[in-house]
Amino acid sequence: MQSSSSIVSHAARIVTLNWLSVAAVATVTIMLLLALFGPMLAPFDPYATDLGHVLLPPGPTHWFGTDQLGRDVLSRVIVSARLDLFIAVCAVTASFTIGVSIGGLSGYLGGAFDLWTSRIAEMLQVFPLFVLAMALVAALGNDLRNVILATAIVNLPFYVRLARVEIGVLSSQLFVEAARVAGNGDGRIIARVLLPNVMPNLMIQLSVNLGWAILNAASLSFIGLGIRPPTAEWGIMVADGAAQAMAGNWWLVVFPGAALALAVFAFNLLGDALRDILDVRSR
Repeated sequence: MQSSSSIVSHAARIVTLNWLSVAAVATVTIMLLLALFGPMLAPFDPYATDLGHVLLPPGPTHWFGTDQLGRDVLSRVIVSARLDLFIAVCAVTASFTIGVSIGGLSGYLGGAFDLWTSRIAEMLQVFPLFVLAMALVAALGNDLRNVILATAIVNLPFYVRLARVEIGVLSSQLFVEAARVAGNGDGRIIARVLLPNVMPNLMIQLSVNLGWAILNAASLSFIGLGIRPPTAEWGIMVADGAAQAMAGNWWLVVFPGAALALAVFAFNLLGDALRDILDVRSR
């Protein structure tokens, strides 16, 4: 088994070979820092209105300009990172935990449980995922808890199907039979033998889904089904700025939209970096 230092050095070597991977890791790290310390780093109160300085273009005082209420756009973009990342992390963690548990049992046990699990996952994926999220939030109500729940539900089939396929293939391997002959129960085999072997592919999917979850939450807010104004959130900022952009106030859309696009792009690139790092052939 590789030592932790060799694993870290291998990861560093793989990442530094691709500047896109370096950019992805750096961007995700910055976003996590903004999510943790954003309110302390914001130059202005993101909710303080200043009607004497409305719709100011980017300048030395307000780097990203101000909105129609005089609020500092940079401060709102920074603070929004916490909420959007919180929604994404909570939703993906829930869908990952539940989906891998159900999919793992389905692939390992087979039979009727596997059949019904597969059919339910396929039924969820028949619908366009964003449309399904819209329907769930519209039915349950557009508050933070329901946005997280809807985002978790639309991501659930990915983990169910991936875990089912991966564990179903590995369950017939000789090392699993050896673990069973050695006296290990089904629960121990799944937790200690099978899951560690499928975790690399699951972690890659998790990274990609974090980007999708951020985009999903922002899209719901953009159409009025997500987080409600005046909360600082990237989708809300883009929606509010869209009405002002036609009047030449481009910064109200460009900066929050760029932050959203950068976040989604960074998590997708991070998934590619994880795939290279976890590929045993590169070691």
